[in-house]
Amino acid sequence: MRFLLKNCSILATENGEFRLLRNAFLGISGAIIDYIGEEKPSSAYDSEKDMGGKLLAPGLVNCHGHTPMVLLRGIGSDLPLQEWLFDKMMPIEDRLTAEDIRVGNQLALLEMIACGTTSYSDMYFEPQTAVENAIDAGIRANLCRPVQCFDSSEKYSENIRAKQSIELFRAFNGAADGRIRIDFAIHAEYTNFPHIVEAYSADCKDMGSRMQIHLSETKKEHDDCVEKYGKTPAEWFRDLGTFDSPTSAAHCVWVTESDMDILKLKGVSVVHNPTSNLKLGSGFAPIPKMLEMGINVTLGTDGAASNNNLNMMEEMHLASIMHNGYTHDPILMKPAQVLKMATANGARLQGRDDTGSLEVGKKADIIAFDLDKPHLMPGFDLMALLTYAAQGSDVCMTMVDGKVLYENGEFFTLDEEKIRYEFNAALKRIYG
Repeated sequence: MRFLLKNCSILATENGEFRLLRNAFLGISGAIIDYIGEEKPSSAYDSEKDMGGKLLAPGLVNCHGHTPMVLLRGIGSDLPLQEWLFDKMMPIEDRLTAEDIRVGNQLALLEMIACGTTSYSDMYFEPQTAVENAIDAGIRANLCRPVQCFDSSEKYSENIRAKQSIELFRAFNGAADGRIRIDFAIHAEYTNFPHIVEAYSADCKDMGSRMQIHLSETKKEHDDCVEKYGKTPAEWFRDLGTFDSPTSAAHCVWVTESDMDILKLKGVSVVHNPTSNLKLGSGFAPIPKMLEMGINVTLGTDGAASNNNLNMMEEMHLASIMHNGYTHDPILMKPAQVLKMATANGARLQGRDDTGSLEVGKKADIIAFDLDKPHLMPGFDLMALLTYAAQGSDVCMTMVDGKVLYENGEFFTLDEEKIRYEFNAALKRIYG
């Protein structure tokens, strides 16, 4: 099946840089983009769709989150991370069933898809429910079961979380024609012990998987690690072999210059979570320095309990202005750079070289913005509009593999009414 999107603006990529086309055409053959240009293609398509007044852009890649935590949205607000996590989050999470987690993830998918996310990375327990949901929803996902250990005497062979992680990888990695990737994951240094992390990291390398971690999110986490081990968290993970696999490190707020040298040398991708870091008072990650060093920097929302939404447009907006503010440099973070963080850089983090940009031969992972909104007029600089003015609600179409998942308020792969009903039932069971 071949179809043509016509009369639209297109945020295409050419030689690694964005190129804005107006009154243009984008052709799709099956799951692949087969034409982009300002002239109508000479070959015939099975159908044509008029996208006048719309901007086509690459789908957004949310590189860090805990989607079922929509069940905890609004709980524990205005607390520092350690108190928020251990005193508020974990006691409730201990009560969650696999069914609760399934419907929480489904509600999160509604939210993300409606805001233009076409691929996401997630770290949570009972991840097989997220796998099944992602397959049904048609979205791309890098999913994992994070490893934790709270008993220093526990042997690696006894760690049930590591076993579940490896079983998940063997069962689902590459499912749904590659839309599903299974990553390994270490929750954090402060929720583990060295012998567990070292053995698990070795298994990740041996099995050829990717790794997700939290890294130096708070000053306390960073300083406590130095006090315990005489090493920063980045040094600790490096020495235990974690960075010997392609790794995504969420937050990296308190990394040192030598830590950033490690990240660069080991090819670690950093996930910038501006809303979560600001809300929890964690601080300002040295993102401009990382970008200057050539570190692959991406964007993520984190979970809905620490954000409190999964809207990547807000992450782009904050990332584009917050660093300008504290450095007193109004041109530090340019719109094109932030857009790459949300798209191509994210695809690179996930190990997906066939998506992340609108180019002939890439997957048709496309979102459309309705430019006929007062806050998007006039459209002199559309890249600036996307980073400084556009809202998640301006997304009017979300497509993955050439298949429309959402358009003009309607979901085509998810039963919104059923999900809302089951989500509310889960809330009643959890909170009484």
